[in-house]
Amino acid sequence: MAEQTPTTERPVDELTYEAARDELVSIVSRLEAGQLPLEESLRVWERGEALAAHCASFLDRAEAHLAAQDAEAAADQG
Repeated sequence: MAEQTPTTERPVDELTYEAARDELVSIVSRLEAGQLPLEESLRVWERGEALAAHCASFLDRAEAHLAAQDAEAAADQG
């Protein structure tokens, strides 16, 4: 039987970055093992795609925040 992570049933948009990343790592491991039936592999793959997009969104927001902080600091110095 396939191992399930505790956050599997939670909507992706409710997950923290760390929870989404950890679940994504677990999904990659499960898919790499090649032991899932095709239908479950597709379902797990789609969940992984959603998790990857969620993580990317967190990182994009963090990057934008840092860029704004840098711009603010540069304006204060200039």
